Amino acid sequence: MQLIDTHCHLTFEPLADDVEAVVARSIAAGVVGWITVGTDPQQNRRAIEFAERFDHMYAAVGIHPHDAKDITAGTIGELKELAQNEKVVAIGETGLDFHYDFSRRADQKRVFAAQLEIATELNLPAIVHCREAFDETMDILERFIGSKGRPKAVVFHCFSGSTRQARIVLNHGFHISFTGVVTFKNAEETRQAAKIVPADRLMLETDCPYMSPEPVRKQKINEPALMVHTATYLAELKDIDLSDFAQAITATSKSFFGLP
Repeated sequence: MQLIDTHCHLTFEPLADDVEAVVARSIAAGVVGWITVGTDPQQNRRAIEFAERFDHMYAAVGIHPHDAKDITAGTIGELKELAQNEKVVAIGETGLDFHYDFSRRADQKRVFAAQLEIATELNLPAIVHCREAFDETMDILERFIGSKGRPKAVVFHCFSGSTRQARIVLNHGFHISFTGVVTFKNAEETRQAAKIVPADRLMLETDCPYMSPEPVRKQKINEPALMVHTATYLAELKDIDLSDFAQAITATSKSFFGLP
C-alpha cells in the first residue's frame, strides 16, 4: 500500500523540528508522498524549502483566510512568484473561515478571489478551506469560474460537510478530501457524505499536526504516518479492499496535483 498525504503542514511545530524522522515514519507506514501546505508568506517559503529537501514532497503556497487581513498587493505578487517554483503543485490553502472570523469577511473574500486568479493563470489546482461558509464559498467559485475561467482543479480540503454539500461540490466537478475527522464518533454526517464520493474524486490528508484519527486520537500530534488509520476506516466504510482503495485514491491524488 502506498498513499499520498495531500495536505499536511510539515513546516509547523513540532513536526518541523524532527521532519526527517517524521518522513521516515511516514514511509515505513506506507505514506510515501506529501503535499506540505503554506498558509502565510513565511510558511510558503518554508514549504518550498522542505519540498526541495525531500523526494516525493511537494509544496502548495497560499494565504489562509485567518491571515487575509494582513495581505497586500505586494504579498499577492510574491505569492504568484513563489507559485512558479517547480516544486509547487497547487495554490492554497485559501478560502473562507466564518467560524473564527480572524480576518474581516470582506478581506477573506478578496484574498480568496485573488488566489483563484493566480491558480487559473498558472494552471494550478486550488486547495479550498471552507468552514461555516459553504454557500459563500460556492458563490465565489461560481462567480469566478463564470467570469474568469476555471482553475485546473479544485479540492475542498478537510471536508466535514453534509451529503447535500458533497453532492454540490461533486456536481461542480470539484474534488473532496477527508481527514481523520471522518473517524470521529460524532462525525456521522461526514461519514454519510464520504460514502457518495467516488474514488476518482476522493483524496486523503492528515492536516497534521492537527486532528489525529481514531484509534490514536488521544495522541496530540498528528503526522502523515497516522493517515493509514483514516485510509483503513474509509475503505471499510465504502466496502472496498484496502489495497484497491489505496491504489485508486493515490492515482486520483497524482492526477489532481500533476505528480509523476
